[in-house]
Formats: sequence, C-alpha cells, structure tokens
Amino acid sequence: MRRYQRSRRAGEVMRNGPGPRNRGPLWVMVIVRAMSRIPYVRREELGPEGQQLWDSIVNGRGDLVVTADGGLAGPFNAFVTAPGAGRRLASLGATLRFGTSIERRLSEIAIITVGARWQAEFEWWAHAPMAREHGVADAVVDAIGRGENPLFEADDERAVYTVARQLSYSGRLDQETFDAAHRFLGDAGMVELVSLCGYYTLVSFLLNAFVVPLPPDATPMWAGS
Repeated sequence: MRRYQRSRRAGEVMRNGPGPRNRGPLWVMVIVRAMSRIPYVRREELGPEGQQLWDSIVNGRGDLVVTADGGLAGPFNAFVTAPGAGRRLASLGATLRFGTSIERRLSEIAIITVGARWQAEFEWWAHAPMAREHGVADAVVDAIGRGENPLFEADDERAVYTVARQLSYSGRLDQETFDAAHRFLGDAGMVELVSLCGYYTLVSFLLNAFVVPLPPDATPMWAGS
C-alpha cells in the first residue's frame, strides 16, 4: 500500500509509490493540538457505525487528516461525531472530487473559490497546494485567496471560477456565466460543478462553526479568521 505524509507546512507531500493523477493520498498525517468546539474522538471511542466510517475514511479517502492524539482533523471529526450523516457526506465528497467529468485542475479552482468566500482556513490550507499541484497558476491561487478576480490565461478556469464565485456570493448564476461554463462542461458537468460548490460550502460551514484549527506552524490565510 502506498504511504503518504503531509508535513506541517501546507503543500509539502511525501509519496512512496506511483498513483493515479486524480486520486488523493491514501494517508495524511498532521499534528493538530488546538481544540475545536466539539471534542476530538478516537476510533476506539466510537460505536460500530462510527468505526466503520473511520475505517472507510482512512482506507479510501485522500483528504484524511489524523491528529497526533489519534483523532481526525479537518471536517472528519464532525463526520464521525455524527456518523449517520457523516457516512453520506464522506461518500458524496469522494464522488464529487474523484468521480465526476470535471478535471481536477478545474474542481480545485471551484473548491478554493468557495473556501476563500467563507474564509475557511483548513479548507484553504488543504486545497490551495492541490490547486497548484494540478496546474493552477500561483498568481491565480494567490488572487483568489486575496478575494480578487484573477487574470486567467485559460478560459475554462475563468468560467469555473465565475460560477463558484457567483454561487458563493448570491446563490444564483446569471445566464452569461452559466453559458460560459456550460460550453466547457455540458449538462452533467454543470450539475457536478454546482454540487461541488454546495458540498464545499457545507464543509466550510463545518470548519467555521466548530472552529477547526490549522496544524501547528501553518500560517492563516486571513487575519482574524
């Protein structure tokens, strides 16, 4: 089995063994000692449903973050705290990230645009490096983080960004924005993109409502968030 480890600085990922381009790491370890508003739970503290969810996250998702104390960081502690909902959320997230017609470069633009809208620090910490890794220009990522409209060279990136930004701020799309993205994505891709934006809005709310901390030594993107 391939092993992955993310260092405490965002964007540093060590990998052993080849893997498909659009799959995330099978194991990610960071050290998180700050507390969120709900307590971190270890696997042995969960009931059968929670343990099953824990195992499926560890074995099947690249977004897993395991704390030094044996809990799950990011949104995953919330998932296992309410495993009935969490199991369905984890499945939906895996589908929207790895099982759609949208290439990873574009999906990561949508994710960081939503994360920046809600200033969800952990979401940004996790996904800004992924956007860069999958070919999004540094200047584009940085501009999105600052809340500015990037100067895109790729028309498909501009179209996806505009969809994610309009949805995040108004909950609607104007016709011009819809048509521009539809030319690249088609009907199914538009359903997938809107669903992806909605899912990561949910993730942002979980992270912000429960004040989920960044790993030690990670620098917050937004002062006071």
